[in-house]
Amino acid sequence: MAHTDWYVEGPTFSNCNCGYACPCQFEELPTHGNCRGFEVLEITKGHFGDVDLAGTRSAVLYAWPGPVFEGNGEMQIIIDETATEAQRDAISKILQGEETDEAATHWWVFRAMSSKVHDTLVLPIDFDADIEGRTATVRIGDVLTSTGRPIQAPHGGGEHRVRIDIPNGIEFTIAEVGSASTSANAGIPLDLDDSYGQWHFLRHGPSGVRH
Repeated sequence: MAHTDWYVEGPTFSNCNCGYACPCQFEELPTHGNCRGFEVLEITKGHFGDVDLAGTRSAVLYAWPGPVFEGNGEMQIIIDETATEAQRDAISKILQGEETDEAATHWWVFRAMSSKVHDTLVLPIDFDADIEGRTATVRIGDVLTSTGRPIQAPHGGGEHRVRIDIPNGIEFTIAEVGSASTSANAGIPLDLDDSYGQWHFLRHGPSGVRH
């Protein structure tokens, strides 16, 4: 089936409630049996049809009572208030897996596994990240704050750097891993402290990750 031509790329940061070695990335059950988290993205280059998406920011909050693949989850999209109506519509479609090959992106999977979709919020999104440095700060209106930092070795050895390499992944090929904490009071509340943080430079199109 032909899709609207679209492409997005840019830095992304996410935090979920799993331990630093998120089992979900290795096809194992989540650390605590359930999944809660969020992802924020700044599109530095992108389009949806003839709509330019460069400079836009957005986030997705999500939660599942068990592993993602068991479904019955919920999700909520937040789009920066500076985006135009056309940009908001395009971003909403991309983040809900529309105009995308089946199971080609993690966004498609998230939407397919969510039985409840909260109303989209339009709020100011402040986002700054250093992917290789494993640092991030996020503030979304008065509904979400998040920080990311390198993992500190418990024996006092300083910063620990580790990456996940998934050549055929539907979200990324290589991601930096660190520690993150998030507080959110939107449709999906989050209270995460020193749990799995993930940084990568995202490149997605209708058929999934662009290499």
